[in-house]
Amino acid sequence: MNVTFESLISTLSEPSNIQSLNGIARGIERECLRVNEAGDLSQSDHPAAFGSALSHQHITTDYSESLLEFITPVSDSAATAQQQLSDIHRHVAKNMDGELFWPSSMPCQVNDENDIPLAKYGSSNTGKMKHTYRIGLKHRYGSSMQIISGLHYNVSLPMALWEKLYDIKGATGELQDFISHSYMGLIRNFYRFGWLVPYLFGASPALNRSFLPTEKQKSFSSLGENTIYMPHATSLRMSDMGYTNNAQDDLVICHNTLDQYTDSLKKAIKTKAPEFADIGIKVNGEYRQLNDNVLQIENELYAPIRPKRVAKSSEKPSEALAARGIEYIEIRSLDVNPFTATGITTAQMSVLDSLLVWMVLQPSAPMTAEEMAVCRDNSTKVVMEGRKPGLTLMLDDKPQALTDAATYILAEVQQVAQLLDGAELATNTAASHFADAVTAQQVLINTPDALLSGQVLAAMKAQGLEHNDFILNLANKYKMELVATDYEHWDEAYFNQVQRDSVAQQQQIEAADTVDFDAFLADYFSNTKK
Repeated sequence: MNVTFESLISTLSEPSNIQSLNGIARGIERECLRVNEAGDLSQSDHPAAFGSALSHQHITTDYSESLLEFITPVSDSAATAQQQLSDIHRHVAKNMDGELFWPSSMPCQVNDENDIPLAKYGSSNTGKMKHTYRIGLKHRYGSSMQIISGLHYNVSLPMALWEKLYDIKGATGELQDFISHSYMGLIRNFYRFGWLVPYLFGASPALNRSFLPTEKQKSFSSLGENTIYMPHATSLRMSDMGYTNNAQDDLVICHNTLDQYTDSLKKAIKTKAPEFADIGIKVNGEYRQLNDNVLQIENELYAPIRPKRVAKSSEKPSEALAARGIEYIEIRSLDVNPFTATGITTAQMSVLDSLLVWMVLQPSAPMTAEEMAVCRDNSTKVVMEGRKPGLTLMLDDKPQALTDAATYILAEVQQVAQLLDGAELATNTAASHFADAVTAQQVLINTPDALLSGQVLAAMKAQGLEHNDFILNLANKYKMELVATDYEHWDEAYFNQVQRDSVAQQQQIEAADTVDFDAFLADYFSNTKK
């Protein structure tokens, strides 16, 4: 049964329903480079103080040995999630001698891609597979693109809300099927309206000149000797600049149903890529990639949002989704916010929570390939020139001013935010942080230079600093602040125990291997071929 947004807002605001909105759960993954005090990429191994990158709960590595990833547990409180994320940063700052973490999505100066060390995970087959996957990424795309940092925001909506929506919409069948269906609707709406995320929170309009070859710098403006930027860009991180191959461009990933999504993902995993075949798989006894398919593994798919389900041991992401449905969604289009040590504020979380609930409550028709292409074009325009006065997007088959569309959407998101505040009031945890956070963004729509991306450019120009020096100053500031402050949620003893446990767990994983790496890979991919 189709129920209008207005009707859903009205029904959910009733005293018997409003508390179902309590308990949005989120987990955060924040990436950041390790650099030395001069602002150069660290060449050292992952610090022993942080335990095993293979098995540590909170501190691991992404593409590079120098690219840290901080992971919070799932929390139903944005304030708690922020405290936990802050403590992870604090622990790293206190135990990272002579180094800093880089508080920007765009990397520090790197003059030679060979100076980017690939992440290592030990001698287990699982660890070798993770390392080999990164070797493949290097050969396929180059290392520079892989050290762009982002922040992933993982969200699950309360079970009580799903139960209410199931009843309100007169749904039939299994509740989990309804949840998966609704999350897929959210994902389609994110493709339609998710350009709001880089518009509001994009913070990468500039980068170091060393990042791009000279022939790709022609459309950029210069700021000093080593900085290039786009005057109206919001998130160059989310653009396709610098990518040297387009193997994924022809992939057709369908988001209309969960079955169609997992089927199209499995098909992509089995599709050969001639340009990757030229790389070779195992050459002179050394792996150059895991395979020569369009995607080595499912995680190689680049997407601004993904449906997720916690996988069991040796279970592929699509298998977990197919078996047990969608558990949460992962937002991947967030830049690191350089104006806060943790890369994200609680106010940003409140806006994202409100926006995502709005996307669930909106109608979400099936999406054609043609509509997806329009959505991608809209996103590209926003990340490359989102602050350009008079910019229009194609919405509802006609051009609309971005600022008009954003104003309309945020007015409805504000209604959701007020509901979320009302749900907290109903449980005596009173605060108007959802509505206040959305209001703050509504004010900025028509003053784009006050958006994060505008602030970055304005601050660099006002301080007379190039990108590297501007971000390095912030890196030093945040390290001093974190080292000088106490833990908020955990303590040093907790992190020391997690460190020891992670090392022991890696040793157990390595001791449990019973086959060689070739056999391990053959077994892993045997199910994919079926």
